[in-house]
Amino acid sequence: MLEKLAALAAGRRKLVLVLTLLFCVVGGALGGGVNDKLSAGGYEVPDSASSAAQKALSKEFRAGSPNLVILVETPDGVDDPGTTRAGLELTRALADEPGVSQALSYWTQDRAPLLHSEKGDSALVMAHLTGDEDEVAEHLKKLLPHYQDGYQGLDLKFGGLAEANRELTEQTQKDLALAEAVVLPLTLILLVFVFRGVIAALLPLALGVVAVMGALAVLRVLVVFTDVSVFAMNISTALGLGLGIDYALFVVSRFREELRKGATVEQAVGITLRTAGRTVLFSALTVGLSLSALLIFPMYFLRSFAYAGIAVVAFAVVAALVVLPALLAVLGHRVNKWSFGRHREKPADTGFWHRLSLLVMRRPLPLATGVVVLMALLLTPFLGVRFGLSDERALPQHAQAHEVGTRIAEDYPARAMSPLLVVADGTGDPRSRTTDIAEYSQRLSELPDVARVDGLAGSYTDGQRVAEPGRLYEQFAGENGTWLMVVPEVDPYTDEGQDLVTEVREMSAPFPVQVGGTAASFKDTMASLGDRLPYGLLIIAASIFVLLFLLSGSVLMPVKALVLNLFSLTATFGSMVWVFQDGHLKWLVGDFTTTGMTVATNPIMMFCVAFGLSMDYEVFLLSRIKEEYDRTGDNRLSVARGLERTGGIVTAAALLMALVFLSFLLSGITHMKMLGFGLALAVLMDATLVRGILVPAFMRMAGRFNWWAPAPLARLHRRIGLRDGDDDPAPAAGPAAPAEAAPAASAAPGPSDPSAGERSPAKVGR
Repeated sequence: MLEKLAALAAGRRKLVLVLTLLFCVVGGALGGGVNDKLSAGGYEVPDSASSAAQKALSKEFRAGSPNLVILVETPDGVDDPGTTRAGLELTRALADEPGVSQALSYWTQDRAPLLHSEKGDSALVMAHLTGDEDEVAEHLKKLLPHYQDGYQGLDLKFGGLAEANRELTEQTQKDLALAEAVVLPLTLILLVFVFRGVIAALLPLALGVVAVMGALAVLRVLVVFTDVSVFAMNISTALGLGLGIDYALFVVSRFREELRKGATVEQAVGITLRTAGRTVLFSALTVGLSLSALLIFPMYFLRSFAYAGIAVVAFAVVAALVVLPALLAVLGHRVNKWSFGRHREKPADTGFWHRLSLLVMRRPLPLATGVVVLMALLLTPFLGVRFGLSDERALPQHAQAHEVGTRIAEDYPARAMSPLLVVADGTGDPRSRTTDIAEYSQRLSELPDVARVDGLAGSYTDGQRVAEPGRLYEQFAGENGTWLMVVPEVDPYTDEGQDLVTEVREMSAPFPVQVGGTAASFKDTMASLGDRLPYGLLIIAASIFVLLFLLSGSVLMPVKALVLNLFSLTATFGSMVWVFQDGHLKWLVGDFTTTGMTVATNPIMMFCVAFGLSMDYEVFLLSRIKEEYDRTGDNRLSVARGLERTGGIVTAAALLMALVFLSFLLSGITHMKMLGFGLALAVLMDATLVRGILVPAFMRMAGRFNWWAPAPLARLHRRIGLRDGDDDPAPAAGPAAPAEAAPAASAAPGPSDPSAGERSPAKVGR
């Protein structure tokens, strides 16, 4: 099938290239403005109890958590008469703005002590902007010009979720432009040295452009139907370039290899797609399936990485199997034009990777044990992980939302920005139940770690009413229900903050209630992640097992791949905590704010992306080893030759992909730094320690069982498995090795190596 595709692409090369150019123009035009349509949130569970409470607040009461916070600074003190008058007018003016459902402040809340700083030099105005994230962003865009330069002598700084999301979107656009400006020239320079030629070096970038243009066009269509995270742009660019480089390296290297062997251009294209093309197809399937596991999670932050990643993979593989063969057919031997250095085919039985594999296979157990112990040590920081949700601290320290959040955390006595919202919808006219509401508010205020409870019955602290009900508290009443604001004294992500959610939800109430707010949302998010994670892992494991079985005909190879790929993630998960949670290596990754927590969705996102990329190299290596094994039947020889044929290419691909991800360290957003650093580590660990030591060590110890499958599965693989139809079957146990194995025997260890000449007792899947 792939040879027919190669013939079609080569035969219609001009048409393919014209259509590709047209596709890039249309895709670029369609996806060029997608960034303005993307959203900065997506960490919460849309169908959870906390989300239901938030929706009821918005629909029935036109209220909710304060998503816009204004820090009012005044040198005269917050109780100065002039400041008080200006503060009241500011609050009222803000409440009258389109899209603002409620606004309250230190001056409207009977000078609540929770809403002014301990020094008395600043106070808070808090507002709720209505609508979904896109509508909130639009309201804020129209509102900001009226207040950015201050208000009646008051100095204003904006914070809260709405402002943080606005700044996050702007920062992402700046970071993406900077990363592209740096990484593209560096990548091209490295590609020139890898290919030792200019023309060949341009082909991976061409594939990357096609993949990115296609992915952006898909995202532009998706935003019409669903929310998509702004970070999908970053993963689209990184994966598009990374996979374009990977696939082009595999395909172009094999094409040049076949040309050096004397094949015609058409023959080289056909052989390349039948061998390297098949590997690319399987690689794309494994990466896509790993990313598809993100679709079972309800948070659109995670789902967006699946949308973008699967789209990029699809366009990258189409570009590699259709566009690249057409380009190679046009170029022919000119693919080596403007080259330098000597291009010659090295024997598969010499070279660094061949010698390394033989060394490892002489002492497989101690070397593998040492690597496993090292990787286990790199993982240990993850044992101290503490989870939370994303907030303004992910922004650069100079961002206004970050500054406001820091000031509130340092100068204010309670967590006024992250209250618990207790919603009682459908209780009838709440004014007829003020006694019940007062009694319930009083009991809530007596809970440990509660600073204040505001509601229709007034404000309560430690069981005592500190503010009488009146006009200012009418905002807590609806036509058929009421709601309360519970201001905690503890961080919502701590154990104490989570215990408070449980206590509020379990406390008996005079009417049915739903509990929302930051702490409740985090609790529901962790519960949802815990419930869905096993299914996500099962999807990845089952799909990868089936694919690798079809490729290898073995039941042990897929298990080995799944286990060893987990080892490549140890440094990623360890660095997530040691670097970004605990604040080490800032000199290397760039400055960021240490929060003491890890965003709960990040490990899952990084696992799926990194696991898929690691499997990319596994498929490439396994395919080449299987190709040698099908010809020789010699396990040790096939491992050594397969590693020699792929080691240099995999290492070069890993270095280039790591460069793409490391460009994220230029970002001012902590999430992007973590994503780039973690994925770069995973790719480099996989291409070196895992592929260079663990794979040959495991395959040496497994011996002839590497290619074993139960008889029923072996028969199944003979019927539906994938193999190169023109390869000669490998000999069964007993006959001498084919002549081509002789060089390896001469280079192999002497009698002290019991694996020399090791063969399978029977060919599986042929």
